[in-house]
Amino acid sequence: MTENQNLKNNEGARGAGLPDPHRCPWLVQYMLISPLRKIMEPANRLVGPYVNPGMTVLDPGCGFGYISLPLARIVGPEGRVIAVDIEPRAVARLQRRARQAGLAERIFAQTCASEDLGLAAYSGQVDVATVIHTLHEFTNIPGFLSQVAALLKPTGRLLVVEPLGHVKPAHFEAELNCCRNAGFRELYRPSLGRKNMASLLAPTLG
Repeated sequence: MTENQNLKNNEGARGAGLPDPHRCPWLVQYMLISPLRKIMEPANRLVGPYVNPGMTVLDPGCGFGYISLPLARIVGPEGRVIAVDIEPRAVARLQRRARQAGLAERIFAQTCASEDLGLAAYSGQVDVATVIHTLHEFTNIPGFLSQVAALLKPTGRLLVVEPLGHVKPAHFEAELNCCRNAGFRELYRPSLGRKNMASLLAPTLG
């Protein structure tokens, strides 16, 4: 089966009320690591309250590593950041930035397929999955969430953040319904400016 056939078959799998997926062009990643973003959306403020030293953290849709590098600093030398992206050039840029920052040994970065994160080897090992401005880009959101659930520890957390200007509140609610249908339990919704944000507890998988 071709990838186009896979995408067509999954058109109905996103969930009721969700808009069509929109994947940002990879060149936009240069804007997403700009100094202005560091002022408007500090990475430590987004993820810092949910991540501790020694943790294993998943960063899907990592891009150039705007979230991955701060995560690596937080988890420290005993922790690990698993960063994946569908765009090979973005992953290569993240790897270069990690080496330059002296964080390469803490970050495992690789490309993934549109329907497969390729991380089965990490099943049950992830403490936190940080899905930052990314969930709306997945063609098959339920399938993605199922993979994340399998990667998380029983006490693991899923942090979902979407830009309010791009993902309307009704669409965010539809995304959270997909999370609930995947077994995630919503803990709370932090207030963080113009952001849709929710912290969810991993489902117990049988």
